[in-house]
Amino acid sequence: MADTLKLSEVEHVKDASNFLRGTLAGSMQNPITGALYPDDTHLIKFHGSYQQTDRDLDSERKRQKLEPLYSFMIRVRVPGGVATADQWLRMDELADAYGNHTLKLTTRQAFQLHGVLKRDLKATIQGFNDVLLDSIAGCGDVNRNVMFNPNPHLSRVHEQVYEVTKAISAHLTPRTSAYWELWLDGESKYSSVLNDAEGDVEPIYGKTYLPRKFKIALAVPPYNDTDIFANDLGLIAIEENGELLGFNVAVGGGMGMTFGMPDTYPRLADIIGFVPADKAVDACEQVVTIQRDWGNRENRKFSRLKYTLDRVGLDVFRDELNRRLGFELEPARPYTFRSSGDAFGWSTGPAGARHLTLFVEGGRVLDTESSQLKTALREIARFHTGDFRLTGNQNLILANVAPEHELAVQAILTEHGVAVEANDVHTGLRRGALACVALNTCTLAFAEAERYLPQLLARLEEVIRALGLAQDDILLRMTGCPNGCARPYLGEIGLVGRAVGRYNLYLGAAFNGERMNKLYREMVDEDGIVRELTPLLTDYAQNRQPQERFGDFVVRQGYVKPTLSGLTFHD
Repeated sequence: MADTLKLSEVEHVKDASNFLRGTLAGSMQNPITGALYPDDTHLIKFHGSYQQTDRDLDSERKRQKLEPLYSFMIRVRVPGGVATADQWLRMDELADAYGNHTLKLTTRQAFQLHGVLKRDLKATIQGFNDVLLDSIAGCGDVNRNVMFNPNPHLSRVHEQVYEVTKAISAHLTPRTSAYWELWLDGESKYSSVLNDAEGDVEPIYGKTYLPRKFKIALAVPPYNDTDIFANDLGLIAIEENGELLGFNVAVGGGMGMTFGMPDTYPRLADIIGFVPADKAVDACEQVVTIQRDWGNRENRKFSRLKYTLDRVGLDVFRDELNRRLGFELEPARPYTFRSSGDAFGWSTGPAGARHLTLFVEGGRVLDTESSQLKTALREIARFHTGDFRLTGNQNLILANVAPEHELAVQAILTEHGVAVEANDVHTGLRRGALACVALNTCTLAFAEAERYLPQLLARLEEVIRALGLAQDDILLRMTGCPNGCARPYLGEIGLVGRAVGRYNLYLGAAFNGERMNKLYREMVDEDGIVRELTPLLTDYAQNRQPQERFGDFVVRQGYVKPTLSGLTFHD
């Protein structure tokens, strides 16, 4: 543990918070401002919310001597991405009643509501709690939403891994009763672990929780659709004869960095061994506790597990994990990942169930003049007896569509201008593109992402269509800052905002998520992006090898060097 005098500000706030209560109750009741007290802006993240402002209006409101238009983003956990039709309907209702009339499907398979005013926070949280959803640990220095392939009916192994996903999520959920006291006027569902003499206890996290956020994802090869190597902890399912044996354990991934600080960097997780399926939850807990005890609590820019690993070394970390587990990890088992994207359109599961994967641009569910996606999904949810599955690529699966409902689903989507078969309508570049929210609400953003990316894609699509590449899957990922929420460093083309209208251009990630990209050009505008990419795409169209992916091609041709580790990302 770091010297108390050197702890970061957030560590002191957590320590004094009485298990995440702080002065949130008073903040919420203060009618003078739409904001929270400063310390509470840190604590509310643990409850799944970020305080934000509408940055489009900041200058005008300042001119009128008004405070910024404060609102809150709420992130609702969906372990493994599986939601019911009733849950979808409730989130849709809450977006209209209290939010900005849209739903955001995140790159971590969670829902986000935007534009919620402080006075409506409690009613909103109670609204989704009524359908058994929660936002605790949606943000903050704890384990976040646990990711997995959103369709457990693909195989028996998928079903088994989904059960492990839910078990990990439940086991690592904070035990504090503060969430239920503040938002639900009730007793904690974890009341059995409370200490009557001392109040709340956190058996895994302790009173100051983790040094920084922690992310876990699971995947079943050959599909790496959760980008497990971008996570602090990734579990790769290993099966034999259709039965789950266990998981290869990968540790130390993370996408964030800070401009101007080359000692910060994105990093992919390293595989350190294999754990049997019945020991997976325990392995996750012990990795979390090592980071709890060893992580940097002095400087939050170096607080993620990736920096802990590079500081102490993989061998030391593995030895400590073995010691805490009480047994040694076995050698990692062979596996192969082929892709990290989604397969669109209708598909049939092994048991005959029908599933439809829909493309959702930027993960934003809304109605526009050309496509009333939000309305269509609401109508479907009223009769759909299957599930709504959020993918790690911001798309949506209507899973287990009843045979008698298939034609109705198809008709409603078509009537509302929603492409049922995305492959027939959108280019491969657009289908695989990811974007974070960025401006106008994210306080960290330097540039646009979600709102701007469609415009840039339209220009790039002119180039790829002329080159005969329209149906080639090329991964493009854009963020408004270097924190990496849309995993830009795993894009075959990565764009990271430096200033309004200016981006750093990265190239050369692997299509299956096993290699990061490398900086190619700095501070390029839209014309510059198109100008830089056109000759590369032309070369790719003319000189690629059979089945060669764009990221592999630019590395083979020498446009960029391969990034072999986080420590060499900036080389």
